[in-house]
Amino acid sequence: MQAYSVEELNRQFEQHLQAGQFFTLRRAAEHWPAPDIAALIETLEDEQAVILFRLLRRQKAAHVFELLSIKQQQALIHALAGKRQRLADLLNRLSPDDRTAFFGELPGEITQKLLNMLNVKEQNAAVRLLGYPEESIGRLMTTDYVAVKYHWTLKQGLNHIRKHGVDSETINVIYVVDEDFKLIDDLRIRDFILADPDTDIQQLMDNRFVSLQADADQETAIQTFKKYDRIALPVTDSKGILIGIVTVDDVLDVAEDEATEDFHKFGSLQDRILDPLQAGIFFLYRKRIVWLMALVAVNIISGAAIASFEDTIQAMVALVFFLPLLIDSGGNAGSQSATIMVRSLATGEAYMKDWLKLLIKECQVAVLLGITMAAGVAIIAGFRAPDIIPVVAMTMVCIVVVGSVVGLSLPFLFTRLGMDPAAASTPLITSIADITGVMIYFSLANWYLGL
Repeated sequence: MQAYSVEELNRQFEQHLQAGQFFTLRRAAEHWPAPDIAALIETLEDEQAVILFRLLRRQKAAHVFELLSIKQQQALIHALAGKRQRLADLLNRLSPDDRTAFFGELPGEITQKLLNMLNVKEQNAAVRLLGYPEESIGRLMTTDYVAVKYHWTLKQGLNHIRKHGVDSETINVIYVVDEDFKLIDDLRIRDFILADPDTDIQQLMDNRFVSLQADADQETAIQTFKKYDRIALPVTDSKGILIGIVTVDDVLDVAEDEATEDFHKFGSLQDRILDPLQAGIFFLYRKRIVWLMALVAVNIISGAAIASFEDTIQAMVALVFFLPLLIDSGGNAGSQSATIMVRSLATGEAYMKDWLKLLIKECQVAVLLGITMAAGVAIIAGFRAPDIIPVVAMTMVCIVVVGSVVGLSLPFLFTRLGMDPAAASTPLITSIADITGVMIYFSLANWYLGL
């Protein structure tokens, strides 16, 4: 199927729409890839988006709907509210995991109305998935999979796959279960195709497989997919019973959401803001004010620290010139360290047990950084105030080391306390570096200058 640019599709859409050629537009849309149609719909006005969506055949409409943003999905559902049969057909055709993700973003009363439109089978699946905790793997999985019994022959297994695999999310991997539907192995479809049809399935088994727990956090799925490089993984309950699968496309969506959430937390936002253009003023205000007020309180301590060295400042006014430069250097060094550590903890490249080893290495790096930066600031001090060259040089080394240690340690501390390490935000680290920087700078000045 040929791929199209959004601009090309938009040109064709506008051309057919203005000419009133709806039947021609529908036939053209049959040849457009679903991801391209979804991208086009995201750029259209609401009325045009509804027209295009309603022209799609039902199976393709369901596929396109799964690829749309939550905001666009909600707009289409609202537009289709008067078309109960069309809306019910769409909801029944959605894959269980995508439908659960959509329902999870809606108010409870709307979700209940949409649930009532589902047939009995899909309604039971939706209610079961919605019963799992938010951000759990149970919310992420789909119940559309195919499994075979271990005592069957490959011929029996292939017949079962042909009959029930049509609705499966993927058949690249076939799951083997016992009589109680307990997962005991997973086999690649190529093993089924290449082996003798009369071979028993259990002869191909090695009882080695990787699975996910339904009540585990979705981040677990990200790490497992990354570690084992799979396109799908089975999901079991606490007794090992196979209840669904998770596919890599859903995990990629979760990884993107987690990265967005961490990015916002690192900028001292209470929660992620996915669409600032559509968000209300007071919504944006609420998301930002708490952390900003908390940081104001922290910065008061920094001001108090400066005030406590008033006599030192009066005796050597030149010290003030270098104060912003020095404390900002500590905050910048800490932010770099924190960025590296937050990512490493999030991706599983570093663990709590690695803290001391990383601390020792970070201190060595920070000393080298501090010496290099101290040489630069010493040159500047030579033109401005030669008498305090040793003070600013020693302070630079100390502040960079302290800032780096704080930036490295805070994500580990937050992890130890059961908090998201991304909450160790850049402004928080900068504020802490400011306070310690002021104390170090003026204490060294007092000592060196005999004040």
